[in-house]
Amino acid sequence: MLENVAVALLDGVNPFELGVVCEVFGLDRSDEGLPVYDFAVASAEGPTLTTHAGFSLTTEHGLERLETADLIAVPAGQTYAAREYPPELLDALRRAVERGARILSVCSGAFVLAAAGLLDDRRCAVHWRHAEELARRYPRVRVEPDVLYVDEGPVITSAGTAAGIDACLHLVREEHGPEVANAIARRMVVPPHRDGGQAQYIERPLPRSRCDTVGEVLVWMERHLDQEVTVEQLAERAHMSPRTFARRFQQETGTTPYRWILRQRVLLAQQLLEATDETMDAIAWRTGFGNAAALRHQFVRSLGTTPQAYRRTFKGPEAA
Repeated sequence: MLENVAVALLDGVNPFELGVVCEVFGLDRSDEGLPVYDFAVASAEGPTLTTHAGFSLTTEHGLERLETADLIAVPAGQTYAAREYPPELLDALRRAVERGARILSVCSGAFVLAAAGLLDDRRCAVHWRHAEELARRYPRVRVEPDVLYVDEGPVITSAGTAAGIDACLHLVREEHGPEVANAIARRMVVPPHRDGGQAQYIERPLPRSRCDTVGEVLVWMERHLDQEVTVEQLAERAHMSPRTFARRFQQETGTTPYRWILRQRVLLAQQLLEATDETMDAIAWRTGFGNAAALRHQFVRSLGTTPQAYRRTFKGPEAA
């Protein structure tokens, strides 16, 4: 049973990500019959630490506090993705896993876990802006840039900022059941579980910097997303054979014509869901999906959430 929680701090810690862990595990909610944790923050770099927000933190605990924790949380920090970490901290994290403790990272805290070798051959989550760098620095880590959090055995990793709340509530739900997790979520005024993943929050326009020969066709395709077109028709417009066009398209865009159109249609659907009150059928027609069922299917495949849920998230309460 989860009873003892410690947060490992490094210089430059982000206050929000630290606050997430403190809010879930550091408050006394015994008046509501909820668990009370033996909670502490422990510094890996001296009693006083800076934050990127311009103020300092002090703590009376050092790394020795991690030795008795059932859960060790590592929140994000401003420069965590590009710094070295105290060997003593990495050793403490490894010992914790060996004795059966759980380890939780929030956002760029995943870099600390990776440096300790705790993410080798494991799936992990991290903020989408850090995903490529984490995969480059630690090739054995299986980075999943689209998810909010990943629970892999004793190690739980989460994406940016609010995804840390999702991971913490998931851990509470796993340890104490859904009623406890839901009660804490209500106190925090957050959903106990969010649908979808990071994909719905990422702006990913497709690059055109190398589209020398298919650039004009891309412009035409973007203006006619509501039309069904074949590779043969696109190749004719580009004055190429279908085989040559498909090869050049892949070389210059990094994807196939079908996937390019699909991504552009999803992007347009996102814009219409955010900025208009059009019905799902109308949006499906304008984006070339044909009907609301096809729109929903492709939207879920691409973003991990439904068009209705996306509209509620990004358009506001009036869309509910």
